[in-house]
Amino acid sequence: MKFLDSAKIYIKSGNGGHGCVSFRREKYIEFGGPDGGDGGRGGDVWALCVDNLNTLIDYRYQQHFKARSGTPGMGKNRSGPAGEDCILKVPPGTQIYSEDLETKIAELMNPGDRVLLAKGGNGGFGNDHFKSSRNQSPRHANPGLPGEELTIWLRMKMIADAGLIGLPNAGKSTLLAASSAANPKVADYPFTTLHPGLGVVKAGETDFVLADIPGLIEGAHEGAGLGTRFLGHVERCRVLLHLIDVTQDDVAEAYRIVRGELEAYGGDLSEKKELVALTKCDAVDADTKAEKAQQLKAICGQEPMQLSAVSGEGLKAVLYAITNEINAHKAEQKKAAEKPKAWQP
Repeated sequence: MKFLDSAKIYIKSGNGGHGCVSFRREKYIEFGGPDGGDGGRGGDVWALCVDNLNTLIDYRYQQHFKARSGTPGMGKNRSGPAGEDCILKVPPGTQIYSEDLETKIAELMNPGDRVLLAKGGNGGFGNDHFKSSRNQSPRHANPGLPGEELTIWLRMKMIADAGLIGLPNAGKSTLLAASSAANPKVADYPFTTLHPGLGVVKAGETDFVLADIPGLIEGAHEGAGLGTRFLGHVERCRVLLHLIDVTQDDVAEAYRIVRGELEAYGGDLSEKKELVALTKCDAVDADTKAEKAQQLKAICGQEPMQLSAVSGEGLKAVLYAITNEINAHKAEQKKAAEKPKAWQP
């Protein structure tokens, strides 16, 4: 399945049905009177969050979505049926913006969440509605109200517990493939990963979702490389694992580049809990690893972990470290939710 995290679509709710002008005409009925029914209400357009989707690819091949219009009223006081609603199914973590891409309409995080995007038009009254002692045979009815139409943007941000960041070819896809059942593309050239990938990792008794984000280069916030288009997918991660290739000449500079792009992007990414690890440690000797670890510690302020996804060296330690941070974050959230709120009149 192709990955698509942004789509522009046009939606329109249904028009209301027209009211009916009708009079009762039956044999042996002297005073029939008006009997025009009301028009049916137009269908609404809803967005529904479902748990079996992880991409917006369905909205690449169809961009126009319209709800059914209401049926006009009929004689014998028969009201027209309401129009059928149009339901847009979106994956968890989908944000809905107006056409200007600045006004947020809604954000659907959990399966089952739904939001009304366009309300259908009301049906018109039939002439039976207007009868009175002064007007016993009204010959007019209301038209149905038109539905709403607008253009919206759908933007999906994946929901993952941990995210992998780093320069291109830092070993992110290899780590994801070694720690989960995911099968990302792995090759010995930069920008192998063109789209974010997800994998479920099991560390002890804990399962968590790990996201692989395409590599960043210097100037990504200005559009260099793949830009910062996919950084939105790590905004909801509880912890970031920053991978740095130990075979690089200057590991401190590699760390500085990625941290600079996170700060330039915003979204509080630079404030998230970060774990740092040197990858491809099976390719260098012990002295080189120790030297690179000291260089990296001097700039990041923490002791970097050392791992090799190919040989398995240090892999379990990294996964358990991620698990501990995730559990600590969950505990903080639970504690904050249980904290009593200040009294308000």
